[in-house]
Amino acid sequence: MGYVRGAMVGVTDLLWPPLCGVCGESVNDSSDGFCKACWDEVMECAVGDYCRRCGKDAVKFDVVGGKCGVCDGTELFFDGIARAGVYQDALRKLIQGFKFSDRSELAGFLGQMADSAFQGSEFFDEVEMFVPVPLHWKRFLRRGYNQSKLLTKQLNHPTAKINCDLVRMRNTHRQWGLEAAKRRKNVKGAFGVRKRHSFEGKTICLVDDISTSWATLNECAKTLKLAGADNVYAVVVSVAMQKSR
Repeated sequence: MGYVRGAMVGVTDLLWPPLCGVCGESVNDSSDGFCKACWDEVMECAVGDYCRRCGKDAVKFDVVGGKCGVCDGTELFFDGIARAGVYQDALRKLIQGFKFSDRSELAGFLGQMADSAFQGSEFFDEVEMFVPVPLHWKRFLRRGYNQSKLLTKQLNHPTAKINCDLVRMRNTHRQWGLEAAKRRKNVKGAFGVRKRHSFEGKTICLVDDISTSWATLNECAKTLKLAGADNVYAVVVSVAMQKSR
């Protein structure tokens, strides 16, 4: 049977050759479904050190008192962050496909990247529950899934469970194209918690696909702390706008 299965796979590849998950080119020998050029780009996006407070690029000599030059002087309500990479090149294309082109199958690969970042985070042992950044119900109906929740399901922890009691009460405008100040205004007061939530005294890990100006993560963390959470951390697949506040 093994020979038959192998022959069928060979015929299938001949008729429908595997395509790179990023650029769509045919691939013969791929890593996780990517051609070598795109795979190298993804890996390049995932290297480099960053500020553990805000997620922006930073070498250790740029971080003083736990803050880098970008986030110093900025009030952040989340207590730390782990990122898988930066929002550029092939990783940017993957996230855009996952988020806007109905490619929910990418949750596995992107979620593995997020999980690797989470496993190496300084707060891994503290986390008691995962909270995916919520979508408004209208956007959820249009998209068909919450990409943050799909990513959250890929995170591995011996005890922490997923909690969806954080909700988006207002259907905010898309953050893309907005300046940092307008991003903060756009999401201000947009989140709330369900009645009989269980956040009191908890250490929470927010999960999202991308952080740009921290506006969404900050507002979510602020809402969770007002609901009684002791600590709120974040795990994201990527961080964008490296020099922006």
